[in-house]
Amino acid sequence: MFRIEKQGENHLHIEFDGQMDSGQMEVALNEFILLAKGIEKGTMLYEIAAFHMPSFSAIGIKLSKLPTLFGLVGQFRKAAVLTDEKWLQKVSEIEGLLIPGLDIKAFPLADKAAAEAWLAAES
Repeated sequence: MFRIEKQGENHLHIEFDGQMDSGQMEVALNEFILLAKGIEKGTMLYEIAAFHMPSFSAIGIKLSKLPTLFGLVGQFRKAAVLTDEKWLQKVSEIEGLLIPGLDIKAFPLADKAAAEAWLAAES
């Protein structure tokens, strides 16, 4: 399951649960690209209840859209990742170190209020 919603002018709320095939990945990335256009100094909240590696064809879809996705990432200043998967929390924060201008912080699923407060804080 993948759901994305634009909340306000500069915030995307993304929910992910399970595995994605190529069709789902195509729809999800196209929706992200559409909703992210025009955002400035944005924030993202990812809620990941369960994560399973996407299919190889889904990874291929993502790779084909990387140039567009990298262009859009610069429009965001913070991303909070809600997940109980410790390895995914660590990978998310490492990714934040590799993307200039984007701070990524991971939180347990139960800490949604803390994640939202961190996103709202100016820093």
